[in-house]
Amino acid sequence: MNREMRADFETYVGARAPTMLRLAYLIEGQRAAAEDLLQTAFVKLYQAWPRIDRSLGADAYLRRIIMTTHASRWRRRSVREVPLAQPPEPPQPQPPPDTAVADRQVLWSALGRLPRMQRAVVILRWYEDLAEAEVARVLGISVGTVKQHNHRALRALRLDPELTAMEQ
Repeated sequence: MNREMRADFETYVGARAPTMLRLAYLIEGQRAAAEDLLQTAFVKLYQAWPRIDRSLGADAYLRRIIMTTHASRWRRRSVREVPLAQPPEPPQPQPPPDTAVADRQVLWSALGRLPRMQRAVVILRWYEDLAEAEVARVLGISVGTVKQHNHRALRALRLDPELTAMEQ
């Protein structure tokens, strides 16, 4: 890669890293895992940078890398999970957070309980504000499948006991 392309890539990473880290965090649910996912995605993007048509935008390409890398990690992790000999220490009591933070935590927790494809569709569709066709392209599925996952996810969120308790 020549110096000009490298500078272009570094500028892109500097500008888009915070936004894409939020996306990775929503997908992974943990900051460290999100940072690892994003780092891996940027490495893959760097390797493909000379081939990417940047006039169309690299964001869609990067979102696709993030989603496929997450799916690959999820598949590998599910095969290698090993139960612990002893359960971990119980968490220490925390002071109650303010209501806005608590509401966000309840929402993220509810999103975390969704199946991974439904969670990915909801995050891309509503948090990233992508059109259904764009979500379909990023995830490599049909628009109908996006609609189906979105419908099921929103129904599950409406029926989630923690979210309904929060409304009252």
